[in-house]
Amino acid sequence: MPSTFSASAAGAASGPDSDFPPSGRRPASSAAPRVTPYTASPAGSPARAVAALATSALLVSPLLTGTAQALAKDGRQPPKAPVPPAKMSQVGGDRLGQPGVQVQPKAGAPKLPGADEITARSWIVSDAESGQVLAAKNPHWQLAPASTLKMLFADTVLPKFPKTTKYTVKPADLAGMGAGSSLVGIKENLTYTVHDLWLGVFLRSGNDAVHTLSAMNGGTAATVKEMQQRAKELNATDTHVVTPDGYDAPGQVSSAYDLSLFARAGLQNADFREYCSTASAQFPGDEGKDGKRATFGIQNTNRLLSGDYDIKPYPGIAGVKNGSTTNAGSTFTGVAQHGDRKLLVTVMNPEKKVHNEAYKEAAKLFDWGFAADGKVDPVGNLVGPKGANGGNGSADDGNQRTQAELDAGGSSGAWTAVGIGGGALVLLGALAVAVRRRWPLAAGRRGGAEGPADSGGSGGSGGPGGSRGRRRK
Repeated sequence: MPSTFSASAAGAASGPDSDFPPSGRRPASSAAPRVTPYTASPAGSPARAVAALATSALLVSPLLTGTAQALAKDGRQPPKAPVPPAKMSQVGGDRLGQPGVQVQPKAGAPKLPGADEITARSWIVSDAESGQVLAAKNPHWQLAPASTLKMLFADTVLPKFPKTTKYTVKPADLAGMGAGSSLVGIKENLTYTVHDLWLGVFLRSGNDAVHTLSAMNGGTAATVKEMQQRAKELNATDTHVVTPDGYDAPGQVSSAYDLSLFARAGLQNADFREYCSTASAQFPGDEGKDGKRATFGIQNTNRLLSGDYDIKPYPGIAGVKNGSTTNAGSTFTGVAQHGDRKLLVTVMNPEKKVHNEAYKEAAKLFDWGFAADGKVDPVGNLVGPKGANGGNGSADDGNQRTQAELDAGGSSGAWTAVGIGGGALVLLGALAVAVRRRWPLAAGRRGGAEGPADSGGSGGSGGPGGSRGRRRK
């Protein structure tokens, strides 16, 4: 029998905007001291400010839906926890638009972790290949995405530039970043390869790397427009893009469902798989008097990939992206494989404000998903891109196909496995998932060649890359 549980929340977001411990303790496993080679303007660029204000004026921000916090009349009661809208998008299946936990267990199915263990406002567990949604909670709730939005940025921009392309950073390229942005340590007037820049995006969530790649792509405004178009192609109807890096901005939202679509699309590109599954690498530093470039180590801030003092790398993890901002709280999308089973998990804004909580909750959902293999009926599906599999190119079309397949007890069969990447990641020896879609290439869009994901770089975790300030991404 279908099971639907009402959603509950335990409090409002709080704490610093950082992928590092909210307590300020920096674990020995992370990259060493935060150095700020570039100082972002606290106010950002005038163009960015105007764009944000215009967006705010033209849109009724989806963040306002279900997230208003009202104090009791005496003013001494804590703010009420936000609640999801009563009606949300039904792309992927009717049940995915209903508030609360959606799961349809069979006999012998493992029990989902309770609300005290999984406190995220929104989450989703899906099969990365079939697209079947095994369980979800408010997956279409439009929330601030933080740096998980960089998955859409990568899926949009990464195929455009060969990784060996070199680019000399101009001062204007680094203008307009939000105050306290996370940085990898890019410096103006120095030259970097595209490969370097993408390592900065995925490992350190570097907004300086995002802005440099955006400059190569015709500028921030052009890149945002392309990202929005790409989201439309993927039927990610919950997403509104304002910044390419995921930094908080009025009206910028996505959902656990859409973030899973972005991860699933990006993972079809071998370069995307390489970068998101790299645990540590060497990054170019200053140029010495002899003309030689020094390097420093950077480590991935995805703690299910790189580990931390209070959490171990998750077995079979292969990416994808994490984030944290004031509006978003902590967000995370991950992909992992056990045997032939490949799962995607997205977690958005745990109410429990504990160090590495988003990763801990994601790990519990992975555990449940692998244990539930063959023991639950899907409650929805991750739809394919517009026009895929002979559709008419609309989200409604994808949803209708999904519903028909669910009613028939089947799946969309959007992907089929092509095996596991053979390259061991630095420090971890983790495996990178390789996947292939069945929908037509022309409809699904261009992408990297299929094949093993390579390891990215080597070396220790120390060095001047990293973050600064309180606000992340």
